Amino acid sequence: MRVSAIVLLGAAIGAPKTIRDLEARLGVRLLNRTTRSVSPTEAGERLLKNVAPRLEEVNAEISAVCDLNGKPAGTVRITAIDHVIDTLLWPRLAPVLPGYPDLNIEIHSDYRLIDIAADRYDVGVRYGDQVEEDMIAVRLTPDIPTMIVGSPGYFAWHPQPDNLQALMKHNCITLRLASGGVYAWELEHEGSKVEARVRGQAQFTSALPMVQAALSGNGLAFVTQDMVAEHVREGRLISVMADWCGKFPGLHAYYPSRRHESRALRIVIDAIRHKE
Repeated sequence: MRVSAIVLLGAAIGAPKTIRDLEARLGVRLLNRTTRSVSPTEAGERLLKNVAPRLEEVNAEISAVCDLNGKPAGTVRITAIDHVIDTLLWPRLAPVLPGYPDLNIEIHSDYRLIDIAADRYDVGVRYGDQVEEDMIAVRLTPDIPTMIVGSPGYFAWHPQPDNLQALMKHNCITLRLASGGVYAWELEHEGSKVEARVRGQAQFTSALPMVQAALSGNGLAFVTQDMVAEHVREGRLISVMADWCGKFPGLHAYYPSRRHESRALRIVIDAIRHKE
């Protein structure tokens, strides 16, 4: 991310687009390079700190100029989790892109709750309760039901739980958060919210492998309904404790309020927004 910012900076001041050419023009090294990593030098950090924050405004103005000829252009950078990219973002964006050959999409898979302005994203996609109040938010989905699921093979050896006490005795597939903590299952029962700090042998940093682990019979997974509905319908997974599973707030696209909202950004938002 920070290396890319230096490249953009070089383009903004009229230097060639390669970092080495920018270093040659400035007469200083901007990056430390090894066979395993690339990181900004002190000079690179200073350049980023003092100049890079202005690039967002410059890029917005460039997009505004491009809009004058009626042809949306530029790159829209989006951050979302992997499952949302696969099942929502790309299916909605793919049919739109051929109509706008100068519009580019850059999608990053990330579970962190990041500052999209600081990390130079144009759009973030997260559940509604994770969106900051000062952001413009656009709903992408209705609220999303959740499910606790396990495979028939798993339940051949373990009784199906029907309450929280029984659930805590099961081998549960857990999610390690970017913060380092383990996600507590957000359950609901008779109008009350309950955080279940379950345990199990398998732990992942994203949700898709959790479904695969459940299919393999390695334990119970707590995921959104859309991730497992087909598996449940076809008998590969069994849903349990339905009366303990509520809904997550719907997915929202969010972005900072800007003086100029580029046409490229508007096209992306219109393509992915929820349509009744």
